[in-house]
Amino acid sequence: MAQQFTEGEGKAASHVHPAVTHSHDHYHVTHHHSGGMVGSEFEHRAYWHTHEHNHNDLTHSHDYDHDDEQQEHAKEAHMHDHAHPTESPG
Repeated sequence: MAQQFTEGEGKAASHVHPAVTHSHDHYHVTHHHSGGMVGSEFEHRAYWHTHEHNHNDLTHSHDYDHDDEQQEHAKEAHMHDHAHPTESPG
């Protein structure tokens, strides 16, 4: 695993979230080409589902409240290996 750090800090100081495996409804977002010239006609498409998945440890900073980060986690888009969602590297 690469060492993580932040380059500067937002309103919330740099902090670490430990690795966790849990389950909640989570979102995936794709870019759908809807026509026209390549790169000019894309729309976001979202889908969601629930299954157990992991998050590796994460060091970061941000400009929103830490309590909001915890409460709003399930509303964030996630990316992981659906063949092995509890062993994903991301």
